[in-house]
Amino acid sequence: MSGVQLYEVAPASTGWALVLHGGAGGRVEELSLEEAGTYSEGLTAAYQAGAAVLAAGGSALDAVCATVERLEDDPLFNAGRGAALTSEGTAELDACVMTGDGRAGAIAASQFARNPVHAARKVLEETPAVLLIAPTAGRIADWGLRTVTPDHFTTPARQQQLRRVQEGLLAGSRHGTVGAVAVDVHGRVAAATSTGGMVNQSEGRVGDTPVVGAGTYARDGVGAISCTGEGEAFIQGVVAHDVAARVRYLGVGLAEAITGTVAAELAPRGATGGLIAVGADGAIVVAHNSPAMFAAYHDGERLVVHT
Repeated sequence: MSGVQLYEVAPASTGWALVLHGGAGGRVEELSLEEAGTYSEGLTAAYQAGAAVLAAGGSALDAVCATVERLEDDPLFNAGRGAALTSEGTAELDACVMTGDGRAGAIAASQFARNPVHAARKVLEETPAVLLIAPTAGRIADWGLRTVTPDHFTTPARQQQLRRVQEGLLAGSRHGTVGAVAVDVHGRVAAATSTGGMVNQSEGRVGDTPVVGAGTYARDGVGAISCTGEGEAFIQGVVAHDVAARVRYLGVGLAEAITGTVAAELAPRGATGGLIAVGADGAIVVAHNSPAMFAAYHDGERLVVHT
């Protein structure tokens, strides 16, 4: 297994920070220049959506939801429309949001919410639950959210991908997820993660994305983390929370916390993936031990996009 690649950015003078990911582990080196440019455009548009919220003094939660919404609507990414398909050719979507005050909301195996990230937010804001499984179209509509039929999420590209995986012509990706983390001008942090899961996964399989502390975690005064990778390992290692715990209890920086968690929880399991994190001070870290990772963040001078 490869070592951890780290990208660190110091706190910005703006008083807010945002970083997003569009999945890790893909064969990015095989992308043509045109394909890489298209992914870059999608990541850039998503970053700009969240950055506009933060620059106007908006909340970290609003920002990460706006960012992830754009990625869910872009069929290039494994979330929302264009999500990976199960072994039965259906899309079952998971999402989670968490704020730094300890509140969280998540959905799993969703088939009717156009934007699962907003459904997860409704769980946080309008129910006593943390995780709801397969919310109905009626419930989504009662929340005032846009509903769609399940075929909205299915694209020809994903159908072809599923066929190739099932025929043994292509290895199924285990890393497709999108997410965003942010700290706003008031010092509040939030995280949001959304996914279609793994290609050819069994119906009903739930990965780390909607599991609080595994794929998504936020705590004011500490930071916010969103993960992508081999979901079962991230659940077993409670990876997102482990990173935050190292910062909180050991007093180490985000980068050291992430490398420590990867070494302790992912490496022994032979698992790969990536993490994005923002500290309470606005410091940013992007890390992955997979071959590549889609991500976008501002380094103080320019927008940096990884494809």
